[in-house]
Amino acid sequence: MKGKRGIAFMLATATVISGVLGGCTGKTGLKESESKTEQTKSQSGGSKEGVTEVSFWTLNTRQNAVEPIAEAFNAANKDMKVTVSYYDTDGIKDACKVAASSGTLPNMWFNWGGSLGGFYAENGLSYDLTEYAKNNGWADRFSSGVLNLCQLSGQLSGYPTSYNVLDVYYRKDIFEKYGIKVPETFEEFEAACAKLKENGITPISTAGLNGWHVMRFVELLIEHYAGSELHDSLNTFSTSYNCEAVISALTKYKEFCEKGYFPEGFVTTDPNDTKMALFSGSAAMDIQGQWYDGVIVQDEQDMNLYGTFAFPSGGSDRLSAFAEMTQFNAKNTDVQLDACMKFMDYYYNEENVKKYAEYYNLPLPNKEAKMPEGQPNVADMLAAAEANGTFTITDQAFPTEVADALFNVQDAIANGQMEPADGASKIQEAIEAYRAK
Repeated sequence: MKGKRGIAFMLATATVISGVLGGCTGKTGLKESESKTEQTKSQSGGSKEGVTEVSFWTLNTRQNAVEPIAEAFNAANKDMKVTVSYYDTDGIKDACKVAASSGTLPNMWFNWGGSLGGFYAENGLSYDLTEYAKNNGWADRFSSGVLNLCQLSGQLSGYPTSYNVLDVYYRKDIFEKYGIKVPETFEEFEAACAKLKENGITPISTAGLNGWHVMRFVELLIEHYAGSELHDSLNTFSTSYNCEAVISALTKYKEFCEKGYFPEGFVTTDPNDTKMALFSGSAAMDIQGQWYDGVIVQDEQDMNLYGTFAFPSGGSDRLSAFAEMTQFNAKNTDVQLDACMKFMDYYYNEENVKKYAEYYNLPLPNKEAKMPEGQPNVADMLAAAEANGTFTITDQAFPTEVADALFNVQDAIANGQMEPADGASKIQEAIEAYRAK
């Protein structure tokens, strides 16, 4: 029932949201030329003169790879045509929700697992790939872990494209300059932050716009104060978020804000810009996934300056983790689905992955996948995840309305408008409202 009401709400508000998004341009980062094309026809694709046309929405950070790959695919498959539109991280979330409300989802779109991808499975909008996977040997191709993460609302809801773990990236040269060792305890982490701040370096690069980047640090604080067992219980709503562990975590977050351990004005800063502080050396750490090695390569930074460590939360020092996938429109015909799958297989073939390695989150979630060359932190992070264990990243563990409540609490505490105890209470109120549905 929760999902169906969500669709009804989106139908009622689609016109307003579409106006804000400006026809899915601006914030979403959709290329103007493709915006004009896409807005003049159904987003669900079609065919013309024997050509099966399908549409694909994905992230603009991957455009330098996807664009030539799509061109090559179209040239090699005269009976198919893939049209790609590009969005930023939050833009694609907005655009897909608007398209869901108006029945204009593309044939396939990039998405994350958990509650983000689960919305489309729950509302019958994404194609159930269970039978397709059985018939095409996916159990022998993809890792069982990532296939499990793509199981949403009783269906296999996506084509797995990556399994991601998050770690603390840090500047080795800055740590060395100020005599800071990689922290092994939470107390050592706090001491490192204090030492960096004393020397005019922002300890942690983060950004609060849309909430999810700051959340990466807050969830680690919750892991520290709650421990793994209680943290998992909190995220399944088995235990109230209005508890001492969460209040302590939010209190420590408030303290870090007041001490200036985050960039000035971070609450309204775009998360896509956090790399600027790290790359310039004005900040020393950033919480990122293994894809960040690819970002370092893309931006022609010196890889030797960057290392990673597991946040010392105590216990096993678990890493946050999540899956990414391509979802497919439930209205796709067999011919359209075949065209989509053929493109996905081409996009993720060995030749393209090797050619455009820095634009993939490597290694691929395939059995016996190879580690990427020139990205040394990837193997270390995956090894840490294997040794320490993982927990599901919060904005995938939470339904959207609860995640939004957490994001609002983060902002209010950072701005001095809310006390931690009130924040924990607000999050629990959102959980209770969600469960009442």
